[in-house]
Amino acid sequence: MAENGASTDGTGYAEGVPCWVDAQLSDAAAGERFYGELFGWTFEAAYDGTVWALLEGDRVAALTRKTDGRLPSVWTVYFATPDVRALAGRVRAAGGQVVTFPVRVGAGLGTSALVTDPEGAVFGLWQAGAHRGFGRRHEPGSFGWAELYARDTGAANDFYGGLFHDALFGPDAEPDVGRARVGEVFAEMMPPHFVVHFRVADCARALAGVGRLGGRVQVPPFETSYGTVAVVTDDQGASFAVLER
Repeated sequence: MAENGASTDGTGYAEGVPCWVDAQLSDAAAGERFYGELFGWTFEAAYDGTVWALLEGDRVAALTRKTDGRLPSVWTVYFATPDVRALAGRVRAAGGQVVTFPVRVGAGLGTSALVTDPEGAVFGLWQAGAHRGFGRRHEPGSFGWAELYARDTGAANDFYGGLFHDALFGPDAEPDVGRARVGEVFAEMMPPHFVVHFRVADCARALAGVGRLGGRVQVPPFETSYGTVAVVTDDQGASFAVLER
């Protein structure tokens, strides 16, 4: 959302700004091989089976081993907040649902929750502790955008505009999240969802790398107002997009 994203309380990112992403995978070690080759990430242990993904030493994402194989392999975007419990309450009041109630992460890293909007699209909330979020973003190999694919874009505007008004519409807002109708890119029966976008220098080269590493192209390259995008899956089925500005 806001390009610089700075919060006024020193916690890193202003409320409503995408501040972190993670992937839930069946095989985190395989994820390290895939994303390490694709984006040049290195990795270090974080907490409870989770590893930090690093780009030139800075945290850009996390990979987590799924504790339940029935859960989907998926990338999740987290929005910053100074008070995760209060924001989860506002989500419910606006018609969304709380999937995972606020829980402390690691040894003082922060507090997270998973919620949905009224159409069921899942996203995360992050109240920073020692971990403030992205160490770098908006450059190749790091987070570049999050797109919500909704059935009712008007309802999405109302929900997220009410929830994150300043980050979306404030005087200094430069959003790095957007929304489109599901059927514009995916099959109409696809449920509403967020797609995490990672910046790449060359979309075609990135797609070749995805194929070489065992992933597949879900949606071939298409043009958007924020760049050339292709939606892919990794070799475990987790969907994400590559974005060439």
